[in-house]
Amino acid sequence: MTSVRPYNDAMSRRAGSQKAAQFTESVIREMTRLSDQHGAVNLSQGFPDFAAPDAVKRAARDAIAADINQYAVTWGARPLREAVAREFTRRYGVAVDPEVQVTVCCGATEAMMSTMLATLDPGDEVVVFEPFYENYGPDAILSGAVPRYVTLHEPDWTFDPDALAAAFNDRTRAIIINSPNNPTGKVFTRAELTTIAELCQRWDVLAITDEIYEHIIYDGCRHVPMAAIEGMADRTVTLNSLSKTYSVTGWRVGWAIAPPALAGAIRKVHDFLTVGAAAPLQEAGAVALSLPDAYYAELAAGYQRRRDMLLALLEPLGFVCFKPRGAYYVMTDIDGFGFADDVEFSRYLITEVGVAVVPGSSFYHDPALGRTQVRFTFCKRDETIQEAGRRLQAVAARAAAG
Repeated sequence: MTSVRPYNDAMSRRAGSQKAAQFTESVIREMTRLSDQHGAVNLSQGFPDFAAPDAVKRAARDAIAADINQYAVTWGARPLREAVAREFTRRYGVAVDPEVQVTVCCGATEAMMSTMLATLDPGDEVVVFEPFYENYGPDAILSGAVPRYVTLHEPDWTFDPDALAAAFNDRTRAIIINSPNNPTGKVFTRAELTTIAELCQRWDVLAITDEIYEHIIYDGCRHVPMAAIEGMADRTVTLNSLSKTYSVTGWRVGWAIAPPALAGAIRKVHDFLTVGAAAPLQEAGAVALSLPDAYYAELAAGYQRRRDMLLALLEPLGFVCFKPRGAYYVMTDIDGFGFADDVEFSRYLITEVGVAVVPGSSFYHDPALGRTQVRFTFCKRDETIQEAGRRLQAVAARAAAG
C-alpha cells in the first residue's frame, strides 16, 4: 500500500481522497483483464467456468416471471433470511433469529464492508492474517481503521500464538478470520480458533469471519465456525454468500449473521450503501440453501478431484505447491524459476505462456513477503485445467534451457 500524502494543490484534490490513495486497484481483477487481453487460460480469478445448478437457475427465472422484481426488504427477503438462519443452526447448533440477526447484502464483499463500517471507528485497530484476501486491507482503511498483520507460515499456514497475542492491545476492535482461507486453502482448527477466541474475550474484540468456502473442504477436514466456539456467539459476525457454493459469483447475494446488538448497525450501513440485493436472486438463494446434503458432498468431492489434478500438473514442472485443505486455490513457490519476483513471473505466464495467475505479493502488506509466490485457482472445467497444464510445459522447458 502506498503511503498517505497530504493534499497540497487543486490537482491532488481532484485525484481522489487520501483513503483511496492508500491502496491500488484489485490485482486479481487486473489479472483477469490481462488474461482476456492475451487470450490466456484464466487460473487467476476465482469464478467457475462451468454451469450453476439447474434448480437454482430455474428458481431465479421463476422469480422473475412471477414479478418478484421490485425492492425486497432492505435487510433481505424473509425466505432467504429464514433459510440462512435455519441452515446455520442445523449445521452448527448455534441459534440464529432471522428477524433480528441476518442481513442480506450485495455479496460477502459488501457484507464485509458494511460490517466494518458499522463496527469500527477511526483509529481502531483490526487484526488481519496474511496472506489475506486482497479486500481486507482496503476495507479497514475505508473504515478509518488501522490494520495489524499477523503472518501465516507455510507449508501448513500456521500462526505463532505469541505473534498473534502481541497484535492485540487496547485499541484492537476486531479480528478478521477467513476459513477456509483464500488464498492459502488453510482450514483453521478448533484449537486455533479457541486460541483466537481467548484473545477476543480477554481484549473485548469482535471476530469478523468470512466463511464463504465453508462447504469446499477436503481430506476429512471439518469447518468450524467461530460463532460455535464457547463464548463467541455474541461477539462474532459471520459472513457468507451464494457465490462459491452455488457457482453464481456474478449474482452478488451474501449475508451477515450478527449478534442482535450489532445487527441493527450493520443493517443501517447496508441500507445506505446498496439498499438491497437483487430480489429475484434472493428467492433463488432460498431454494439453493434447501438443496440436499448430497449436493455439498458432491461439490467438495468434485473440487478435491480438480485440486489433485492441478497439483499433479504443477509439481512435475517445478512448482513448490502448498496443498490446500479447503477453498479452491493453490499457493505455490516459484523461486526456482529464476525470475526477479512474482509480478515478473505472472506477466511472463500471461504474455508468453498463456496462463493467468495472481502474484503472491498482492496478498501481503509487505510485497517482499510474497515475491516468490503465485496463486492458481482450480474452480474450472477439467479441460480448462488440462489446457493450462499443457501450456505450462513451456515453463519447465525454459527452466531446463537455463
